[in-house]
Amino acid sequence: MSRFWSEVVHGLTPYVPGEQPRIDGLIKLNTNECPYPPSDKVLQAIAAQTTGDLRLYPDPQAAGLKAAIAQHRGLKPEQVFVGNGSDEVLAHAFMALLRHPAPLLHPDISYSFYPVYARLYGIETREIALRADFSIAVDDYLQAGSNGGIIFPNPNAPTGMALPLAEVERLLVGNPDSVVVVDEAYVDFGAQTAAPLIDRYPQLLVIRTLSKAWALAGLRVGYALGHPDLIEALSRVKDSFNSYPLDRLALAGATAALSDAAWLAQTSAHIQASREALSEGLRARGFEVLPSQANFVFARHPAHEGVRLAAQLRERRILVRHFARPQRIADFLRITIGTPQQCEALLNAYDAVAQQTAASR
Repeated sequence: MSRFWSEVVHGLTPYVPGEQPRIDGLIKLNTNECPYPPSDKVLQAIAAQTTGDLRLYPDPQAAGLKAAIAQHRGLKPEQVFVGNGSDEVLAHAFMALLRHPAPLLHPDISYSFYPVYARLYGIETREIALRADFSIAVDDYLQAGSNGGIIFPNPNAPTGMALPLAEVERLLVGNPDSVVVVDEAYVDFGAQTAAPLIDRYPQLLVIRTLSKAWALAGLRVGYALGHPDLIEALSRVKDSFNSYPLDRLALAGATAALSDAAWLAQTSAHIQASREALSEGLRARGFEVLPSQANFVFARHPAHEGVRLAAQLRERRILVRHFARPQRIADFLRITIGTPQQCEALLNAYDAVAQQTAASR
């Protein structure tokens, strides 16, 4: 605390990102990064930008990248917004579209940045509980009364479970006067995107990232898709905050990535295959594993406390993510899908933990 702080700072509880290790040899399965390098086209495009032009500002409108995204998604450039990672895009959406007198609705188990943004911008929220099986119940959002907007990840994080497109559309039909933000950070691993609904539902905003499936977490590129009116609101907030959120390297690399659909399909298929193999291996060892359509699994073991198991795996040089709150998920671990070798190392590390636990009894 400091007497020099603005009043709003005193009440903030910042988002805590996953650990970025500074110890060599750790297998990092805690932040949902892609285990494979990006497309060679990305590396070539970035290298081509390392010229004297770096002295110049990047395009503040990111016209080339917007055009590439629009072509990739079958939309128009005026239906696209880009930002410094999907987190920044989300932040602008909270300010531009979700700050209303009525409460914002979101799942009680969801991306933990949502309540952080809500507190930062003074937005009242109402949590809608997941079902007992950890799925999102659309009916609960239809019966919640008036709201200032709805936001949820699809697939959900940290559960990895996804709503089918028909359920997303039912939510839109039932909320014609509220902005509905579908956060699709993990949609490229087997779930259905809501992007095809944009032309029919002017209140729909779809937010995507190139950090996960496209292996570009280090470039920080996110984008939103929606009606031009929604995109204009985001642009107004962006240009009141930072006119140049993406540098020349990020613009070039992201544009090149979108041109390599074959790379995406192949990489996503590898990760999905590893996800199924890891899920099978965990279940064979007694874990409950939620059905995932993301690049991670959410699992718990009846014989282990989540926080303790995460620590024991770390002692064996495996990093996974543990969430202490809410209590309902305190024994779950979120495990990023790595390479087959990394997934095998995780299973071997768990076997060592289980043997040590059995020997100590």
